[in-house]
Amino acid sequence: MVYDTEVVLKAFRLYAELSRRGIVEREGLQMYMADDEIRGLVDQFAREVDCMTVTAGDQLHLIPLARLSPFHVSNDYLKKTYLRSQAVNADLYLMYVAIITFIGTFYDSYQSMEPTRDFIPLDEWLLLVQERIEGLKEHDPEQLKEYEKEFSYNWSAIIEKWDAMDDIKETAKRQSGNTISRLSFMDMVRRFLLEQDLAEEVGESELTLTEKTKIIVQRYFMELQNNRGILQFLYQFEEVRKSTSVQKGEHYDADNL
Repeated sequence: MVYDTEVVLKAFRLYAELSRRGIVEREGLQMYMADDEIRGLVDQFAREVDCMTVTAGDQLHLIPLARLSPFHVSNDYLKKTYLRSQAVNADLYLMYVAIITFIGTFYDSYQSMEPTRDFIPLDEWLLLVQERIEGLKEHDPEQLKEYEKEFSYNWSAIIEKWDAMDDIKETAKRQSGNTISRLSFMDMVRRFLLEQDLAEEVGESELTLTEKTKIIVQRYFMELQNNRGILQFLYQFEEVRKSTSVQKGEHYDADNL
C-alpha cells in the first residue's frame, strides 16, 4: 500500500510521542482513532519493536510484548528503581507473584475477562499473596523443581524469600517484624503499579485496576499461550479448596481468587 507523505509523517510523529512517553493523550488518540491509515501505520511501527498499542479511556498506550523489545522494563531497572539495592532475582520473582495475585484478585477466575470487585486494601492483598505462597508449599519439593524448569520461575526461591521475612517474634498485638517487612515489600510493589499506571489509589491503602490494566488483561494477560499456564499453576489449589468448601457447606468468597 502506498501512503501519502503527510499521513506517514503524522503517524510517525504520533508513534515518536508514544515511544518517548509510552502514552499519548486525547488529541493524539482522536487522530489515531479517526484515520485508518494512521492507525495502521502506528500499529505497524509498534509491531516492529515487539509492542502493541492499547486504547484505554482518553489515552493511547504503547505496551512491550517481548523481553527483547527496547521498551521492555529490564530486571536491573526494577531492582534499582523499586527494590532494595541488595535485591536478587528471587525478589523479582516474588514481585511478579504479588502482581499476578493483585490482578487475579479482581477476577472470579484466571479465565474471566471482566473485574468482579472494585478495589482491594493493601493488607488483604498481602494475605492473598500469603495464600499463594502456602499453595506453592503444597507441592512436593521434587515436583516443584520440575515446575521451575517448565515455567522458568524459581518457585522454591520465592517461598524462601517470603519466609525469610519472618524473623522477629510477634507481640501481643501481632504486629510482627514479619508483617512489617512483608508490608514494606508489598508497598514497593504498590509503588511500581502506581508509577506504571497499572493501578490507582481510591482510598487510603486501597488500590484498583486502571483501564490500561483491564485492556491488557482482556487482550493479553489471560491467554494461556502468553502466560504459559503460570496463572493456572498458581491458582489450581484454590479450585480444590473451593470444591472442598462447597462439599462441606462452607461459604466461599469468589472475590478472594
